Amino acid sequence: MHVFVAGATGAVGRLLVPLLLADGHDVTGISRTAAGVERIRQQGAAAVQADVLDREPLRRVMATAAPDAVVHQLTDLSGADGEATDRLRREGTANLVDAAVAAGVTRVVAQSIAWAYAPGEGPADESAPLDLGAAPPRLAMVEGVRALEEKAAEVETAVLLRYGILYGPGTWYAPGGPVAAALAGDASARFLGSVEADHSVMSFLHVLDAARAAVAALGWPSGPVNIVDDEPAQAREWLPALARALRVPAPEPVAGRLEWARGASNGLARSRGWRPGHPSWRSGFAAQAD
Repeated sequence: MHVFVAGATGAVGRLLVPLLLADGHDVTGISRTAAGVERIRQQGAAAVQADVLDREPLRRVMATAAPDAVVHQLTDLSGADGEATDRLRREGTANLVDAAVAAGVTRVVAQSIAWAYAPGEGPADESAPLDLGAAPPRLAMVEGVRALEEKAAEVETAVLLRYGILYGPGTWYAPGGPVAAALAGDASARFLGSVEADHSVMSFLHVLDAARAAVAALGWPSGPVNIVDDEPAQAREWLPALARALRVPAPEPVAGRLEWARGASNGLARSRGWRPGHPSWRSGFAAQAD
């Protein structure tokens, strides 16, 4: 296929582009900056400077590229800006999908998240509802996810990858990243999340496993798919392991939990042949320390 990648220089995108090329696809990536365009070209892909929030230029870029499929990996998480990411999920996705449909694209693979589910017992599968009864500020995030997924579904085939918490190179959870700084006591560290070792349950995902899922999803049917590792875990379990890998102090265990923090099941993705290279955050976190 000719695959158009939005978010080609992000934590997932920078790993995804070489995987697509190695799989025999032609790739066009976009970046908002000239430096990002150059990085994409150095990986062997075609590259165009474009901003998904700039509607008409994006439509022209998409029409010129004329891809078979679009992969959406857009976030604005490098600055820990939840509002900017929500805007990308709403406006950026709308512009990207409208441009894709106008160009005759019939397949989109879009990055979503696996921690927007409503509270419930045990890890959520894809039949669980989104948490549209949440209180602010969580509600804005959940509504942004809903807007992204509903807009993407306007394409004939739309695969919605509900990623777990990403760790690995280029993420908040990498060595030297903001989570390490927060665990070390830096109050200025900026990320969206918590370093409280409570009973809240989360599901993790290595960025390379996220990229591999995006490649595989080019052949999957429409709908949401949880892309998470095999071991949802309480923060009081995974935070000490992460702290050891990052060589920073571990937080003391505390009581309580976030009601919605239940983790997610990867059964559907596994039924389609996807397997995480890091089945557990236990080995994945430890690998970061090597």
